[in-house]
Amino acid sequence: MNYITTCPSPVGMLTLASDGEALTGLWIEGQKYFLSTLRDAAEENGDLAVFQSARGWLKRYFSGKKPDIGELPLRPSGSPFRQEIWKLLCRIPYGEMTTYGTLAREAAKQLNRSTMSAQAVGGAVAHNPISIIIPCHRVIGSDGSLTGYAGGIDLKIHLLKLEGADLSGLYVPKSSSAP
Repeated sequence: MNYITTCPSPVGMLTLASDGEALTGLWIEGQKYFLSTLRDAAEENGDLAVFQSARGWLKRYFSGKKPDIGELPLRPSGSPFRQEIWKLLCRIPYGEMTTYGTLAREAAKQLNRSTMSAQAVGGAVAHNPISIIIPCHRVIGSDGSLTGYAGGIDLKIHLLKLEGADLSGLYVPKSSSAP
């Protein structure tokens, strides 16, 4: 059974999903791929312990604290490749950023491949079903471009600033969308 609830935040209304034990989704209202991993009907139940924990985590995060991702049981739905990329995202520290190319090289090592496409990594990053907590907003273009966030570039910048990231030297491309 799937469960959902909403949670107000400084970046808009958030929708959280769970299988009853772990968080399976967190989407920002209006983002690309909104509710994309909910395959079956979901029942509203904001009282689940996992939702209470996620709300507490998010409250601390938006107040400028740096809660540990490991505090929450996460179970994002996706292919083994996407799962691997999302694990790599969870290793990016607060206030730091990495590139799609760097993630591709790390994924290639993890998957015992000689190379990995940065575009394939970008697709996995874009389809991250647990926004904010699995920090896909910490990934930038190799040229310093702030690109590819399903919640929009303004929101990506907001989250990076909240985390204390140094945005000097980065830029917003004239045309930007999620990969």
